[in-house]
Amino acid sequence: MALVFDIETVGEEWDSLDEATQGALTRWIKRESKSEDEYQVALADMRLGLGLSPLTGSIVAIGVYDTEKEKGAVYFSAPGAKIKESEEGGIKYKPMEEKEMLENFWEGAKSYDEFVTYNGRGFDVPFLALRSVAQRVKPTRDLLQGRYLYQQRGSFHIDLQDQLTFYGAWNKKPSLHLFCRAFGIKSPKASGTTGDDVALLYQEKKYLDIAKYNAGDLFATAALYERWKETFR
Repeated sequence: MALVFDIETVGEEWDSLDEATQGALTRWIKRESKSEDEYQVALADMRLGLGLSPLTGSIVAIGVYDTEKEKGAVYFSAPGAKIKESEEGGIKYKPMEEKEMLENFWEGAKSYDEFVTYNGRGFDVPFLALRSVAQRVKPTRDLLQGRYLYQQRGSFHIDLQDQLTFYGAWNKKPSLHLFCRAFGIKSPKASGTTGDDVALLYQEKKYLDIAKYNAGDLFATAALYERWKETFR
């Protein structure tokens, strides 16, 4: 059995960060910027990217999908909102806090020996691991052991970005959307929503929209996995 998973993240509010943290985050752009205008552009980019680091961001959704049962769940943050657990299209939507999301994810991971992501080694898994440290949750699987599948033991992590770019033989790293488009798979980005929109949706308290966007990523990644498996395995 294979478990597809994907996360969504948001960054902390810049003004909520203490002066020492702001200084640590801006030190490098102050050194590298050649003008005030260049510094302001770099500063804006850095603020928008706070959700890309587990040190300045948190997880607001974790989606999991069992490729054999064709069922899954999305655990998602919905602070202050009265959203009840629901189910649609084989996906259960369960509102909860970040720590509970992590506990549920790692507990469920015990039942699987194959894990599937898109860019999971570069983003999702390190983020999950470090947010687990922050929340004092113990991981149950090592999903960052050897990059190559023949190096992995006990559990396998198939990062489709690695597989479909042949471990860097193709040095450019296309997005999930581009692979889906090329292979005739429905992309979650086709609706116009992208990962860059998650922070704004979260600010607008559109928590279920984030969860459903995450589910779209699960379906697309699962379909891409099946295509990879039938071709290369």
